[in-house]
Amino acid sequence: MTVSPEGDFESFAVQTLGHRFAEIGLLRRALTHPSLPSVMQGDERSYQRLEFLGDRVLGLVIADLVFSRFPDDDEGMLSRRLTRLVRKETCAKVADALDFGEMIRMGEAEAGTGGRKKTAILGDVCEGVIAALYLDGGLDVARAFIHANWESFLHEDAPLRDAKTALQEWAHKRGFDSPVYRTRGRTGPDHQPVFTIEVVIPGTDGETGNGPSKRIAEQEAARAVLVREGEWETS
Repeated sequence: MTVSPEGDFESFAVQTLGHRFAEIGLLRRALTHPSLPSVMQGDERSYQRLEFLGDRVLGLVIADLVFSRFPDDDEGMLSRRLTRLVRKETCAKVADALDFGEMIRMGEAEAGTGGRKKTAILGDVCEGVIAALYLDGGLDVARAFIHANWESFLHEDAPLRDAKTALQEWAHKRGFDSPVYRTRGRTGPDHQPVFTIEVVIPGTDGETGNGPSKRIAEQEAARAVLVREGEWETS
């Protein structure tokens, strides 16, 4: 089994994360991969539950950050910035820069196949660490970590390739007709509507999406197809 020395966690927390944990077990769990034998045997937990929470904390902090930093951006551009900043690839870059890989507790087989450098694992661990910081020190501690380590990505150009554009390209490459978007419903009060849009692609299955505007619902419908087809990564 490959396990980092227990004594490393406290110094790693202070020197790399800038936080002294009251409950160091939270950080240890955030750095524990499901392949560790003790996890597989049910004796301890991996980062998976923490990853779920960390993803939401990251989304909140980044949404607030781009909202304040880019006052002239419309909703669509803010959404694209958010998507780029919270996706696994960005989390993995942060984790790699901070050498999280060397601290991950994982089984020999996973380590032997390069698990410490895998984007998916590094991204998950990064989200787990954010959750650990949040649970141990509160939102301010998690926010400080995120602001410090996402700053270098903040001013990169937001991706121009949105979900609708990506879906159209995907459909054409496979010989399908262009996607067609149809309004299937509208609920909620006038000041807070929720639209349901269906994307129809002759020759294959479509999907539906919901949003506070037709444009956003169309993007969600397009994204749902791309996620289903493995062409769009979920954050």
